[in-house]
This record gives sequence, C-alpha cells and structure tokens, in this order.
Amino acid sequence: MKLVKTYGRTAKAAAALIRSIEQRGAVSTAKVEPVVRKILADIRKGGDAALRRYAAKFDGLQKTQTLLVSREEMETAWHATSPELQAAMMIARGNILAFAEAQMPKEWMISPADGVGTGQIVRPLGSVGCYVPGGRYPLPSTLLMTATPAQVAGVERIVVCSPKPARETLAAAWLAGVTEFYRVGGAQAIAALAYGTETIAPVNKIVGPGNLYVTAAKMLVSSECGIDMPAGPTEIVVTSERGSAAGIAADLVAQAEHDPETLAVLITSNEALAKSVAAEVKVQARDNNVAKQSLAAQGAILIAETVAGARELTNRLAPEHLTVDSPADLKWVQNAGSVFVGDYAPQSMGDYVSGPNHVLPTGRVGRVRGGLSVLDFVKIITVQEYSRKGLGKLGPHAIALATAEGLTGHAESVQVRMR
Repeated sequence: MKLVKTYGRTAKAAAALIRSIEQRGAVSTAKVEPVVRKILADIRKGGDAALRRYAAKFDGLQKTQTLLVSREEMETAWHATSPELQAAMMIARGNILAFAEAQMPKEWMISPADGVGTGQIVRPLGSVGCYVPGGRYPLPSTLLMTATPAQVAGVERIVVCSPKPARETLAAAWLAGVTEFYRVGGAQAIAALAYGTETIAPVNKIVGPGNLYVTAAKMLVSSECGIDMPAGPTEIVVTSERGSAAGIAADLVAQAEHDPETLAVLITSNEALAKSVAAEVKVQARDNNVAKQSLAAQGAILIAETVAGARELTNRLAPEHLTVDSPADLKWVQNAGSVFVGDYAPQSMGDYVSGPNHVLPTGRVGRVRGGLSVLDFVKIITVQEYSRKGLGKLGPHAIALATAEGLTGHAESVQVRMR
C-alpha cells in the first residue's frame, strides 16, 4: 500500500493521488460496450436461440440443460448443504427480512387545508430481475440480499439469473422461495431480463452486481428497464484515529480479495497507526494473491494533518464501505454506502448477516444514493383529494398561479368546479 502524507513535502503527490481516486467513476464500460451492444441486439432479435448460443459460449450451458432451474434442483442443493451453512443462511435471511421490513415506507395522509387531503400510497413493482454473479466465488449471499427485500416489498414476480449457479446459490434460492431461476449470466442475461425471450418474460427493473459486461448491459438497457445502480469494483475506506491496526488491516485485506481492482484506503491523522496498519497489511495479505495484487495497485494510506481533514477527505471519496471509530463519528459522515462502527464491526458482517444490504454504490455514487433497499422495489404514488369546500379554499391560489404562467386552461379547470 502507498503511504502518503497529505501535507508537507508530499502534499502535491497526495493531491494527485486523491484526485485520481475521486475521478475513478462508478465503472468505465467504454471498452466493452461494442461487444455488449451486439449481444443485446442479437438477443432482442433472436430470443431463446441467441440466448442459448451465448450461454453455451460464456456460461457453459449444455444442450441438454434447460434455461429454467427446477424447484427440485434447488431443493436437492438445499439438502446437500451442510447444517452449519443452512443455519448461517437462515440467520442471514431473517436479518435481511427484518431490516427490509423496518425500511418499508408507510402510507399516510395529511390535511393542508379544510377539505383537502394529500398523502402517499405505496405499491410494489410488478416484476424484478435479480442478477447473482457466478464467477470467481459462489455468492448465495447476493441472492438473499436481492430477492429478500423484493419479497418484503410485495413484488409479485421475482426472477433470478446466475451463470453456472453453484450449489450454495441454488440452496439459497430454495430457502428464499425463488420459483423462477435461469442458469444464464453476463450481458446475455441482462438482455433477456430487459427485452424478454420466448422463455423469459421481461421485467420492470434489474438489480444486483456484476462484472464489466453486466454493468455495461444494465446501463445500456436502462432507458427501457429500470436498474438499481452501476456497480464497479469493491471499495473500502477506514477512517480511524485509534482503531486496532490488526482489525483495520484485516478489513482492508478482506475487501481487497474481492477483485484485483478493489479500492482500499486508510485515512488517519495518527501516523503511528498508519505505519502499524501498513505493516499488518503486509503480513495478512502475504498468502492472499488477489488481495496482494489489489493492495499493491489501488491500496493507499493517507495521513491527514488534522482529524477534521481526515473527515473531509472521507466525504470527498464517498466510499462504498466505510469504517469509523465510534457512534459519534456518524454525525460527520455525509457520503458512504454503508457505515461500520468500532473495532468489533468487521465489514464482512455486512457482506453476510447483519441485515443491511451489501449491494452498495461505488465510484462516488454514494454522494447521491445509498445501497439497495426495499425502496428500490416499491413506487411511492402521491394522492390528492378535495371537497368543494377545500377547492374553494385553495382553488383561487391555483388560478392565480396558472394565470401568471399564461395557462388559461389550467385556470379554467379549477374555476369551472368553483362556480
């Protein structure tokens, strides 16, 4: 990891490094867009035949395999899963359910004037597609994180796509009660979910993380199908003045092992802590090749001149995962996907069992939105109700505004009801 002071002789080099981190963007899909556009067009035109062709090429789909995974196959996977993993999945699902239920927005009405009622009703999306990666590691946790809040929201049709689904992922699907699961992945799965094929009906929205091709596909179909967010490589920032060096290093290594492109940063004004963490990272990443590669390329320890400077820098970076020292630190946090508080809150807990979602904004998207939640699966529809008395109270003001804008039809639509 690069260790740089943001002040003094290294201030210029630190400023350049920080700018490069700030400009990282959620993900750069330009280099894969031509390939992805062709896949999208082929599947839109060729349906199942094109989908199977790409699935055979990229996902290893066999001619004898159906696109749809049967519930029996999921059940078999569940029974072949160890009791320890079954218990872990059940705990995780229970916590995700409870958290999503607490997040669920409420319906309400207020009365801004006598005879006037305004409020909101909450309705689920009709259908969603949950993308579950199946590359370097099996990700049953991602299936639970995407399907469960959709169920809490009341989404009627929940579709899961995952290439070469691992037994663990199929077991999680059985536990979650998934009934529509397709063994396809990549841009071809996104195309099928967005446009539909003979076998897969299109969905209203696609959620979940994926590689560069998946992300590019999601962004390209977003004009016709809702998406949650573009998801780039994993990010971790730890902002600490007094944390455990071993614990901080462990979190940096843990997130860095996701991907060679992971961004891993410690921000502190405590130089002794910075040096201790740097030493610990070397030891802990020694036998973890992916983490070692990631930390060498994107790892950084930034030593700020003051605590306030460390905090300001943290908000500028708007990280996906952020660890801070104490609950008091939450007051200054403005931009982050998910926050972990104290020495006993390893970020890995959020990846699996805490309950808050692990599908989180990267590339400074944390400046404008939080992680995936039950809110991604509902629509909040506003409601307005007037009695004759209420219209008489507020109507003249609407007429005045419509007249000022030169919209006489608007004014008349109110006036005709007041005569």
